[in-house]
Amino acid sequence: MRVVPRRRHRGLLAVLVLAAATLGAAGGGQIAWAAVTGDTIAGPGAKCVDVSGDDTGVNGTPVQLWDCQTNSADQHWTWSGSALTTIGRCLDVTSAGTANGTKLQLWDCNGTGAQQWVQQTDGSLKNPLSGRCMDSPSGATANGTRLQIWDCNGSGAQKFTVTTTPTNPGTCPTYSDTPDFGPNVHIYDHSMSDAAIQSSLDSVFNAQKDTQSAQFGTRRDALVFKPSTTPYNVGANIGFNTSILGLGQNPDDVRINGAVTVDAFNASDAGNATQNFWRSAENMSINTLGGTNRWAVAQAAPYRRMHVIGGLNLFPASYGWASGGYISDSKIDGNAESASQQQWYTKDSTLGSWSGSNWNMVFSGTNGAPANNFNTNPAGGPRYTTLASTPISRDVPYLYLDPAGRYRVFLPSLRTNATGPSWAGGSTPGTSLPMSNFFVARPSDSAATINTALANGCNLFFTPGVYHVNQTLHVTKANTVVLGIGYPTIIPDNGVNAMDVADVDGVRLKGLLFDAGTTNSDTLLKVGLAKSGVSHAANPTTVQDVFFRIGGMVAGKATNSLVVNTNNTIIDHTWAWRADHGAGIGWTVNTADNGLTVNGDNVLATGLFVEHYQKNEVVWNGANGRIIFFQNEMPYDPPNQAAWMNGSQNGYPAIKVANGVTTFEAWGLGSYCFFNVNNSVSSLRAFEVPAVSGVKFHNMAIVSLGGVGTISHIINNTGAAANPSNNNSYLVNFP
Repeated sequence: MRVVPRRRHRGLLAVLVLAAATLGAAGGGQIAWAAVTGDTIAGPGAKCVDVSGDDTGVNGTPVQLWDCQTNSADQHWTWSGSALTTIGRCLDVTSAGTANGTKLQLWDCNGTGAQQWVQQTDGSLKNPLSGRCMDSPSGATANGTRLQIWDCNGSGAQKFTVTTTPTNPGTCPTYSDTPDFGPNVHIYDHSMSDAAIQSSLDSVFNAQKDTQSAQFGTRRDALVFKPSTTPYNVGANIGFNTSILGLGQNPDDVRINGAVTVDAFNASDAGNATQNFWRSAENMSINTLGGTNRWAVAQAAPYRRMHVIGGLNLFPASYGWASGGYISDSKIDGNAESASQQQWYTKDSTLGSWSGSNWNMVFSGTNGAPANNFNTNPAGGPRYTTLASTPISRDVPYLYLDPAGRYRVFLPSLRTNATGPSWAGGSTPGTSLPMSNFFVARPSDSAATINTALANGCNLFFTPGVYHVNQTLHVTKANTVVLGIGYPTIIPDNGVNAMDVADVDGVRLKGLLFDAGTTNSDTLLKVGLAKSGVSHAANPTTVQDVFFRIGGMVAGKATNSLVVNTNNTIIDHTWAWRADHGAGIGWTVNTADNGLTVNGDNVLATGLFVEHYQKNEVVWNGANGRIIFFQNEMPYDPPNQAAWMNGSQNGYPAIKVANGVTTFEAWGLGSYCFFNVNNSVSSLRAFEVPAVSGVKFHNMAIVSLGGVGTISHIINNTGAAANPSNNNSYLVNFP
């Protein structure tokens, strides 16, 4: 390869820039040179990605390695969506080539796939169009080494660290405090009759009811009730992709005399509620009029800030299986009955009483919870894991109406050693923001439009719908709120990462569904671009009711679903799911390695559901991590044992705590197998951890569902197998 020579001396250029700036400051010069903006891309050999020749690169100018120089404009790059720009042009794959060895150049920005780049977790830069990575040929580090694309291999030749962060180009405009939320937000008040409200509720339910047609449909709905001293005399059945919520500042500000119901609604459900996903109830009270409400759900169906005046059944009326579930910041005056629920997590709530237990019932900070009692006899029970408090808790941001009829978003305060609902004393402590500080996004808004709002310092409110993004959404400002209602679904196109969050204080993400696109994304959501030493203990980032899906609607692909690099992050209720049914599924079709990777320190996960990933479901590299409640199913579909090997080890553990981690603790964990494609497949263990005194697991369950497949040990080499002859195995403590 011909080395491209430099055409000027960097030191002389720096002097000229300084001289020009001095002349301008003195008012005697006519030269107006732009300031150097952006940041460098560090490559192999501590060299920088550089544009050949002078800082006026024309179309086709080669991109190469060169010694890093502070004042060289063409070594300073800026993200523009998923493109990298310098001196007015974009980093480009020549002629949109996709073959190994295709050279990189500078070219006018045109938005094509040849100019899209995604930072990978291994430090490489990937071009999704070609599926290949930026590469220095043979790992060369000499000045003038022309860069190319090559098969991604994780080698040092492909380590290019982009330190650029998007700049803030302006300030957030003042939006309306009474915005138009669009046609998918159904707002009810007493200007409508109860009969008219009931008709609307029934119409939405009938469209979202059917498991076969609505589960992976594109319709999204939010059913929103304005506060009133007069109850609403209605009953709401809640189907797929639907949220019901009250607009009061506290749950009792909206009351339904009747029911808010989820059941095994369809004949195809065969009496089971194991696919009752993606629906929610929040911030209202339900007077059951002497009866019992029913919320028979599976995963991704949070029940938050709810007051049930009566009892609550968490199982279908048929007593078929259910696979939930999550309650938080709620009060159930009567008995909560789990019956056929396989597992459940209740947090920061008050119960009149609780009955029912199968494999893994977990409570933290819940008044009225049963005493801790984890029976290891498979034929016996109960199995309750009960923590007196939740060590760190901050409930979700939520939409409400103030007395003047203006919309605001309430931001609950951080609590330590939390017990009971945050609103038990009358009102939830915290602050609020006016909707005038929020960009209200609709599915027709482009990723560029949303990114502009975020860069301008706006908060972000996602209305129900499906959002295709062709560039990563960048959350860069401390204390940004990103709030969705009605299961807004973000699908990355062309292999971009869907969203990333800077390593800053106090970002709150709530109510989002990330659905992988058909071109593989490295990571759907990244919290913190890289691990740092910064503590955010006083004002952590929270990821709440944020869900991930790989396949089911389309043949989605994503190597990682959620990567957390920011210290002190709270992950509060997430379900990361590689689909086992629906469209676009198969071992080589909807591919996904990991559901959650935690690199940050002092990270807490409460209500962690991760299922069916093809390698470790959860990888925990950070220090002082904690998990309260974990539910997992291993992948159903390894075609044979050889296809699912972790080196010489059969299968992958569901949780892998990295070697070198010395402090970690987890309570109430269940991992299940159902190897229905080849039931001779086995996994050596459910959990793999360093055998040190500071790494502690409490109350673990493994289950071979229907005896289809084997998990040989619970944790490391401890614990009896779950297999066709012994379906369930339990362990109280490790070590």
